[in-house]
Amino acid sequence: MELTKYEIFADAAKTGNFTKTADRMGYTQPAVSRTLRLLEQELGFPLFVRQKNGVELTSSGRTILPHVLALLAQQRQLEQQVSEIQGLHVGHLTIACFASVSRVLLPHFLAGFQKRFPGIQVELMEGGTDDIVRWVSGSVADFGILSHRQIGNLAWLSLWRDPLVAVVPREEPFLSMKTFPVEKMTAQPFILSADGTDYDIHHMLSTTKIRPTIRFTSKDDHAIVSMVANHLGMSILPRLVVLDLAHLVHMLPLAPEFHRTLGIAYKEKSALTPAARKFIDQIVKTDVSKIQELDGLEETSDMDMAMKE
Repeated sequence: MELTKYEIFADAAKTGNFTKTADRMGYTQPAVSRTLRLLEQELGFPLFVRQKNGVELTSSGRTILPHVLALLAQQRQLEQQVSEIQGLHVGHLTIACFASVSRVLLPHFLAGFQKRFPGIQVELMEGGTDDIVRWVSGSVADFGILSHRQIGNLAWLSLWRDPLVAVVPREEPFLSMKTFPVEKMTAQPFILSADGTDYDIHHMLSTTKIRPTIRFTSKDDHAIVSMVANHLGMSILPRLVVLDLAHLVHMLPLAPEFHRTLGIAYKEKSALTPAARKFIDQIVKTDVSKIQELDGLEETSDMDMAMKE
């Protein structure tokens, strides 16, 4: 079945721009426009409306998009199943994850995976919890790496425990403290991760019933750390988020201890492509305790159960 026109449609829906889709897929912009115009004629209704800065799906386009994505996911699974029989020489893998995961964790997994399967193209999509759940549920991504909170009906494989830490300026009295008592959060302005990005901080605040004075909220981890570094307040963040920014701020373990559980969310095991299963296997076989900069990230007992039939 010729699915190129649907691939172009799905990519244009993602980018909202015919020129970007043309660049990403190796076509000219007129060729993309022509293909989508012919598809609209074939279907009998418009798929996009032009906006000032690109295009937007019509209501009809939004209606058929989930079905197109499911069709393309089935195509990828078929192609990779054939490729697996032949040695998994070609394929495409889309992973949705937190930005901190793509910065700190994924490079270690990707290095080993690319040595074993150099023909597999890997695409990363970074976002918050709500974004990742939507991408995985809609078959835009093969699986997601995120916290287990608010993942809806997705299947779950628990992998690591990542401690939450107090993020404070690099100055006294914080430099002399060994832990940060959570009740002290009320003593200064607080910078909070935006709701929908990472639910673990909100869960911690709800559990402790502590109500800090929230002055700023942000979806951007770097922005939060930068605000703390510029003495605009303190924050609570997962340790993994702060690892590559630790030179800007000071991290302290919380008292009492809190952590988030990171793992893999996917629609169902039977829907995972061979490339997705191989990558998950690569993750499970990587001993993160031997990666120096990941000190503090603890594996969970579910690791041994990963992808076993």
